[in-house]
Amino acid sequence: MRLLVVTAVDAERDAVVAGLPAGATVSVIAGGVGPAAAAASAAAALAGGGFDLALSAGIGGGFAPLVPGDIAVASAIVFADLGAESDGGFVPVSELGFGGERYDVPARLAVELTDRTGGHLGTVLTVATVTGSAERASALAGRFPDAVAEGMEGAGVAAAARLHDVAFGEVRAISNAVGPRDRAAWEIPAALAALARAVAAIVGAESMS
Repeated sequence: MRLLVVTAVDAERDAVVAGLPAGATVSVIAGGVGPAAAAASAAAALAGGGFDLALSAGIGGGFAPLVPGDIAVASAIVFADLGAESDGGFVPVSELGFGGERYDVPARLAVELTDRTGGHLGTVLTVATVTGSAERASALAGRFPDAVAEGMEGAGVAAAARLHDVAFGEVRAISNAVGPRDRAAWEIPAALAALARAVAAIVGAESMS
């Protein structure tokens, strides 16, 4: 299996690379923050061909009951704030008739990634604006009852992978709870260590579906 791992920033990329087993056939890039940068970087990397799986990997916010250090694995990746505001609330782009915001990970692959990482399986939300209030966190949890994590790149990687007909997935190591921003409570070193272990476990698989 030839794997492309797309992280957002250098610290995530470096943690993943440091944890890889010797001889691993893996390309790891820091593609930039946000869905647009992730899509562009992943598409450029995938254009060279030869990849079997594109994995969006990084740290992120977790929805209860996940806590810092836990791993979230996507059964679906949803671009949660792609749409329009209305008097009746948020309207996703699919309801506007302009395409879709949801990228389903094949069930067998999602379960295999979960088994390899010991993660929690559910919807991982992609947002262009990080959640910073209890009100918005509650609204997202209401729209996506099975949400396990929030990140900023997954939908971009999924869109690029779909364009190139490559399988895709997403794993997030939880650094903080989704909700009010409290940087003092973020556990970034622990999350980076958990991310490295998770990707190493995936790479150690002899085959992926």
